[in-house]
Formats: sequence, structure tokens, C-alpha cells
Amino acid sequence: MKYKSNKEKQRAIRRLRIAAGQIQGLEKMVEEDRYCIDVLHQSLAIKEALTSFEDLILKNHFYVHVVKQMRTGDAPKAINEILSIYRLSKRK
Repeated sequence: MKYKSNKEKQRAIRRLRIAAGQIQGLEKMVEEDRYCIDVLHQSLAIKEALTSFEDLILKNHFYVHVVKQMRTGDAPKAINEILSIYRLSKRK
């Protein structure tokens, strides 16, 4: 995977590490039989962290790949890729 910059790559890694830490915290909460609502709050925070990661990767994809595909006449590929991701996101 190519990144717009090394800074973007580091941001993606940081967001994944945050999500991983939140998942570990969630596992500990379940092991400790924590209050259901607290567990759900943590789960929702994890979803938000992953959504933030997905947004970053999609933005990067536009900068690195879609612009190039449009300029080189490969617009159908760019359009199909974006539509496939859009369809997958609608299944959530």
C-alpha cells in the first residue's frame, strides 16, 4: 500500500494502535464482568476508532490512486473501487 506521505502512514498506524489498546481494554472489562453499559461504551469507542482509520485510508486512496487513475484514463476502475467500498459500508 502506498501512502501520500510517511506522516499519513504513521497516523494510520497510530489509529490502529489506539483501537488495539481499546480492544484489550474491552476484553479486560468482559473478564471483570463490568457493567453492560460501560462495555457498550467501550465497544462504540472502538467502532469510532476504526471508522476514523477507514476515513484516513479512503482519503489516502483518493490522493494516491484515484487521482492517478482519473488522469491516466482508468476512471472506470476508480469508480468501481469506490462503489464497491460504498456498497460494503452500507451493509454495516
